[in-house]
Amino acid sequence: MIDYHAILPEIILALTVLAVLVTDLVTKDKYYAAVVGMAGLFATMIPLLTLALCDDLAGCSGELPRVLFGGSYVVDQYAVVLKAVFVFAVFIALLLAVAYLESDRYYEGEFYFLLLAAALGGVVMSSSRDFLTLIIGLELVSGPGFLLAGWRKGDERSNEAALKFFIIGVTGLALLLMGVSLVYGITGTQLFAELAATPQAIVDEPVFALGLLFVLLGFTFKISAVPFHVWTPDVYEGAPTPVGAWLSVGSKTAGFVGLLTVCYLAFPQVSNLWGPALWLAAILSMTVGNFVAIQQTNVVRLLGYSSIAQAGFILAPFGAAAAAGADLQQAFAASVTYLVIYAVMNLGAFGVVIAVGTRLKTYELADWSGMYRWSAGLAILVGAFFLSLAGIPPLAGWFAKLAMFSATIAVGDIWGYSIAVVAALNTVVALVYYTKVVKTAFFDPVPDTIDVAALEGMDVAPPMQLALGITAVLVLVLGVFPGLVSTLAQYSSEVVTAAGL
Repeated sequence: MIDYHAILPEIILALTVLAVLVTDLVTKDKYYAAVVGMAGLFATMIPLLTLALCDDLAGCSGELPRVLFGGSYVVDQYAVVLKAVFVFAVFIALLLAVAYLESDRYYEGEFYFLLLAAALGGVVMSSSRDFLTLIIGLELVSGPGFLLAGWRKGDERSNEAALKFFIIGVTGLALLLMGVSLVYGITGTQLFAELAATPQAIVDEPVFALGLLFVLLGFTFKISAVPFHVWTPDVYEGAPTPVGAWLSVGSKTAGFVGLLTVCYLAFPQVSNLWGPALWLAAILSMTVGNFVAIQQTNVVRLLGYSSIAQAGFILAPFGAAAAAGADLQQAFAASVTYLVIYAVMNLGAFGVVIAVGTRLKTYELADWSGMYRWSAGLAILVGAFFLSLAGIPPLAGWFAKLAMFSATIAVGDIWGYSIAVVAALNTVVALVYYTKVVKTAFFDPVPDTIDVAALEGMDVAPPMQLALGITAVLVLVLGVFPGLVSTLAQYSSEVVTAAGL
């Protein structure tokens, strides 16, 4: 018997995707397609809340985790939290996209359809407990991204972004499928629970290690970790900026969900293999991303390299813990904490970049000089989001950094201490380019080419105001009351306990 309550979020979101498609077909005002999509996202959150609070609700039976389809699909605390992150991310991305799409002759209904379909893929991934379901969900996230990146059809850079993203995405998928085929060929199973119980004799086979290597490589493409990061800044810059916002959070989160799930649930017995690999990827991502970001003059490219560095910070706790053979639960909670906070502050940063870029028609940092003189509100938001990314209290980013450092130091081994030192140095480097953006907005003189009077008369579109307001409030609230996100992280870390790690 199917537990429909457990899969109700997926059902509602799938129906929302179809409803948006039908709305686009029968209405001339494409704004209604966005309204239908947002209503569906609100409806999707209701069963997520009832699943999370089922034990305390009258008439609600069944506690988490809920296992479906022979163990291939599991709704546990980890899945519920990550599903909520995907729904939140696509809601903000929709708000950011509405005004952007209406500013020019873009296809709107199809855009919303693809964006919601990508969110559905992320929601499915969160509960996937076998490789087949996981890969289907992952490609449902990636496939629409290839099209969305090239949405500005008349722009050569957008076409280039779509082509690069497609080539890199297909390459990552090929590596992932190669790894899965090798692992399946030697073990005879694709279920994560059964893979975790693989006899040691099979685990010791070189083919098993080779398959694991290909799986890791496939996911490092998805999260844009060094050395498989080169596509990221070009795609973020060339794609429509709301798409860059979604890719920086939704697509990256999908990659991390896959990586976390596979490493923790399918390959816990070989953490001595994947731990050092992720430890090295974290160090390279932090260092390369930050040092290249310093040199950027385009704000979108700066955020592209920033996202590479942030991926390194997210990887650091569980890479160090696994490499040292330490307890993974605190490291897992730290990574989820950082991922949730990163999603909020990076969506906000892209939102304010879109708002400013829409006015100036440029994303070059030099043109942002003196922003405070023609829009004090946007300048304050620039300060809030970029300083949060830097980890400055009392904004949310400080707690993400604290959780990361606490988890890496708690490892109590050379693996943890070394990566904590590297992370500390990289935090200082990141502070340089984040504060450079803030300094430009507040203290540099307005360029002679900027018409201050014209800019003062422009308003931010209401949907974008709502997106900026939500993310700004969350960045402040999560910074002042970090227990909210740490509770979510501890709640989601139950997947580790359930796996016996």
